[in-house]
Parts: sequence; C-alpha cells; structure tokens
Amino acid sequence: MHVNRDGLHTLSVPPSVEVHGPFDVRLVNHGEPLHVHLHLDDGLARVGSLDATNHYVEEDTTRVVRVDVDESALGPEQIRGKLKVASGYGAETRWIDVDLVEEPEVDRSVTVDESLSKPAPEPEEPDQGLLGRPAVPVVALGVVGLVVALVAIVFLSDVLVLAGALVVLVGVLVALYFLAGPEAGV
Repeated sequence: MHVNRDGLHTLSVPPSVEVHGPFDVRLVNHGEPLHVHLHLDDGLARVGSLDATNHYVEEDTTRVVRVDVDESALGPEQIRGKLKVASGYGAETRWIDVDLVEEPEVDRSVTVDESLSKPAPEPEEPDQGLLGRPAVPVVALGVVGLVVALVAIVFLSDVLVLAGALVVLVGVLVALYFLAGPEAGV
C-alpha cells in the first residue's frame, strides 16, 4: 500500500487480496511522516488480529505490519472480510476485500525410477593434446640436457663430460620408461 504518493494523506491500495494464513501489510510512504490506521472488520477479526491499529510511518520509509491469523480457524470454506486503511485521521479511507483461504496442498512427492540405482557415468577427460602428456616435459628437459652435454663434449673434449652426457641420456630413458612403460599400456 502506498501513502502520500499522489499528495498528502493519499492512499493507493489494491481493491482485493487473497491470502493463506498470516500476512503482512506493507505501508510505503512516499512523502511526509504520518499515522496510518488499520482495522479488521468483523468477518476478518474472527480469525485475524493486529498488535496495534495506529501505525506511524516515517518520511520516505516502509513499515511492515503483521496481521496474525488463527490458522486452526481456517477450514475448507473461504473467509471473507475487509481491511480498513485510513490516513489523515480518517480524511482518506480505503477498504480492501480480503479473502482468507486455506493454502492449497502441493504434491511434494518425488518419483524414483530404476535409473537412480545405476552408477553415474564417469566423466570423460578432455584430450589435452601433446602438451597435456606428462612425458613431453621430461623429453624436452632431457633433450636440452643432451644438447648442453654434446656442446660441452665438442668444446671441452673431456672424458668426464662424456660420462655426464651418458648419465643424462640414461636418466632420460629411465624416466621415459616409467612414464610410458608397461603400466601406461605402451
């Protein structure tokens, strides 16, 4: 409900509402602070109640007023009543038709079929291409190591450098064996 939207003490309310149990009345003030009076007619007061009837709504704010409803009094028949909304000490008054109905039952059952007893398929891993394979970095580092060893042999002509190059070569071959050996299906 909007108050003070079209001028001082003006009210803009819906002509009717349908509710299922307790409900809130939102008083949205678009202007100066004021008091809004709420009243439940006899039909609605049989099952509903307000903590207070006079509500102060500050400037440019929203105030929520709770209408409590005795849900045990609700039955299959609809309860009709009126909510009176007044501002400016009765200068502006509007009536809202309130239909209080029992909340419709919602089917919350879950249908279970045989597919739930089957395990979910394993997600396929995307093909990562050549760079996604673990052997590629090992081979690349081995090639770099061999090139460095060969350059050292050519320029230094030393037996120890040749032995070091052979150790690097054997290390690369052993690493490749473990990466792509019999366990990997090669």
